Formats: sequence, C-alpha cells, structure tokens
Amino acid sequence: MNIFRASVIAAATGLALLAHSSIVMAKDKLVLGLPIEPSGLDPTIAAPVAIREVTWGNLFEGLVTIDEGGAIKPLLSTSWTVSPDGLVYTFKLRSGVTFHNGTQFDSSIVKASLDRARAEDSTNAQKQFFAPIASIETPDPSTAVIKLKHPDGLFVYHLGWGDAVMIDPKTVDGNSTTPIGTGPFKFKEWQRGDHVELVKNENYWDAGVPKLNDVVFRFIGDPQAQAAALRAGDVDAFPNFSAPELFDEFKGDTTFEAAVGSTTRKLVAGLNNEREPLKDVRVRQAMMMAIDRKTVMDAAYSGYGIPIGSHFSPIDAGYIDLTSTLPYDVEKAKALLAEAGYPNGFKLTIQTPQMSYTTRAAQVLQAMLSEIGITLEIAPSEFPAKWIDQVFMKKDYDMTIVDHAEPLDIDIYARPNYYFNYHNPSFNEVVEKAGQSADDATRAKLYGDAQTILAKDVPALYLFDLPRLNIWNAKVRGLWKNEPISQVFVRDAYWAD
Repeated sequence: MNIFRASVIAAATGLALLAHSSIVMAKDKLVLGLPIEPSGLDPTIAAPVAIREVTWGNLFEGLVTIDEGGAIKPLLSTSWTVSPDGLVYTFKLRSGVTFHNGTQFDSSIVKASLDRARAEDSTNAQKQFFAPIASIETPDPSTAVIKLKHPDGLFVYHLGWGDAVMIDPKTVDGNSTTPIGTGPFKFKEWQRGDHVELVKNENYWDAGVPKLNDVVFRFIGDPQAQAAALRAGDVDAFPNFSAPELFDEFKGDTTFEAAVGSTTRKLVAGLNNEREPLKDVRVRQAMMMAIDRKTVMDAAYSGYGIPIGSHFSPIDAGYIDLTSTLPYDVEKAKALLAEAGYPNGFKLTIQTPQMSYTTRAAQVLQAMLSEIGITLEIAPSEFPAKWIDQVFMKKDYDMTIVDHAEPLDIDIYARPNYYFNYHNPSFNEVVEKAGQSADDATRAKLYGDAQTILAKDVPALYLFDLPRLNIWNAKVRGLWKNEPISQVFVRDAYWAD
C-alpha cells in the first residue's frame, strides 16, 4: 500500500474514532433501572414509593425540597417566615415558573394543591401532614400565607415530601397516567411493564438544568436481570440495586461506581395487633427475642445494613439504638411464650411481597420462629397492588414484611386506621408532642421516648435499616448516593467528559 495513502487512511480513521468518541462522551440520555414499576404517576393520591422515585423532583416539585444531607431548601418558594407563635407561615414564591402545559405557577396553585391534599375526600398517603392547616390565604400572586390550627415543628419539612407537590388543578384527573408538573423533565411515554420516559423541559425555571435531554426509567424486578442489564449496558445506573450478593462484584469493576449509601428504609415484620394471639404483648416480645437480627441481615442483604430495635432510622435526628431491649434469646422467648399460654406455639401466615430480600428475610424468620414452636407459612403477595389491597387497606393478614421508606414516620403507629392495628394512647401523646415541638432537642428527646415504647410493645418485629446500594456507569455524575427521602433525582445528572 502506498505509504502516503496509508497515512491518510490512518489519520482519517483516527479522526473518525475521535469524532465517535466525542459523540459517546457527550451522551445526553440516561437509562436508570428501578426494581418496582409504579402503579401510577401522581404522588399525591397513592402511597407506593415507586411513584415518587420516578416523579418527585423530576416531573413534580413542591414549595421546598430536602437535599441529600436531609436539609430543607427552597424550591418553588424562595423564602419563608414563621410567626412567633408558630401558627402563620408566609411563603414568597418563585417567579417565572410554569407547568409543562404553560399554566403559570402562583399562590392560587399553592392554595388549590394544599386544599386538595387536606380535603375530606383526599386519598393523599400523608393526608395527616396537612391536617394542621386552618386556612390558606393568597394576598398576591407571589405570596402564600398558611395558617395552622396548632404549632407543627415539622410542617415545612413535610412540605418537602413528594406528597406535597404543586399540581395544576386542570390536570388532576390525568396526572396518574400523563403527569404535568413544573419539574426539569416532561413526561413523554409510559410503556407499562417496561419503562417510563421523560424528556428535557426546555422552559425550566432554573437555567442550565437539566443537563440531560432524555431519561428512561426501566423496571427490572429480578435481581439477576438487574445485574445483567448493567453489565450489558442496557441500563446506565441502578439506584437501589436489589442483588446485594452480587454487589461486591461491581465494586471491583472500574467500569462502574458502586457506592453504599444511607437510607431511611426500615425493614420490619408487621404484626396485626388485633388478631389472636398477637394481641398479647408477651407473644410479640417472645417473637422478637427469637429473632437474630444480624443473621436476618446477612441472609436477606448479604450483611449490608444496620440492625434496629425500633421504628426509626439511624440517620434521623433522635435515633437511639434499642436492639438490646429485647435481645436474641431463644430460651427466654420460649418461657415467655409459655407464660402467655402457648407452650406449644401456634401457626401464622406471613404475607410476603415478591422482592428477593423480603422473601429471604421471611424464610429466615420462618426458621427462627420454628425454634420456639411457631409455624410460619409464607404467602407470596404481589407488590404493590395485592399487598396494598389486602394488607395495607383491608388489614386482612397475620404478619407481613416490608420496608418503610419514609423518614421520621414513627407517627404511623398513632394513626387509628393504620395496618398494624396498634393502639396506645401514651404513645400517641408522645408522638403528638414531638410533632408540635419547634425545638429540635425537645423533639429528638420525645422521639426517643416513642422509640422506647415501641421497642417494648413490639407492634412489629424490628429487623434492620437497609442501605442504598448504588451502581452506575463510572462516567455518570450527579446522582445521589444517600436517600434521606424516597427519590431518584435526575435533575443534576450528567455524563462526565
């Protein structure tokens, strides 16, 4: 071959490769894997965390947001003030914000959104957050004044949850399938059983955000399939990777970033406190003492996590370690069960969502409880649809197992219709005082008291706090490692050069 021609070909090939490399490095699309497909796309009408992972901060926004460190930051409001008596909150609203359909965001939207959330017929999963509201006034388009019936030290914090997003009243009926918000991305399509696709909001109020043009959330429930999709490059990132037994393999591969983050996801085995023999606190205490939390954690999550002794996350303010309140002791558990009148044990059925870690945990619980004579039948439960209907709504169960992802959600045990069927006036009083306190130290102390009551009363078996196992392409930037609130924010995500 002519040397000159060969040199030209080599140079041209090099330029082509360089051009191709530049195209690859300038990727503007991100494909994320999620283990559970949402039942809908409106976070203001249903409970499943999967809804918020796709929508919160990406499609919908609230007056405030919670950052990766758990701090409250302005979002659709720029600032707020609180009256000395803690009853009046005045929010200054961000100007120039529009919904994806062109509707202007202003104080009338704030009033409509929060009035809807607190309405008598509201199906908002956190409706109780809005119950303290007495009225909402709109003195001008850029100001919203919210008056409370009583002080609520966590009121602004709760406005940072996905349940408190701002909604255009004209889109209420369609948001579950074709959501319209103010977020950095707009809804493009939902192919049920496969993915949700979002595209860049060219009119987003925050200049330079987002950096991506296209984001796809793919739903892959099987842990082995999650790993295969990552290795094949079919997905670029998998927050909340569901195969902890495979996680270490990715840690050793420089193609990926594999990071362990903290979460508020508490794995608990809920008990129906109105059913015999679970009504008896001694039975519940015996069951807790029959459980070796570390062994459950090893089996269910390959040793990742933090054992807990009550319904509280180690990253939340006020946490205390109560794992020693009812420590693992099979002989004492047997004696307590006999004292309660069940020397030969009894039978229970545990409704188990189909996630691999809940199934593995249920199998370990089955073996451990058999040591004290309790026969545990494992009944698989499709999550979220079947489990929400049977356990959460109808309370038709003996025992279940699920992770509670919301931060500072210990107040669920004070809700009269919650699925645990737990009723303790003393606990309710402590939680109410904690919620109304504006002093951080006082609130933390009261939350400690509430944790202690639950650790002794055992309305659920407290197992461990799950970590967030993140795996993403090593060139991906801007995704959160930690999970102070249930979300998969992609507004700041981008590909590094």
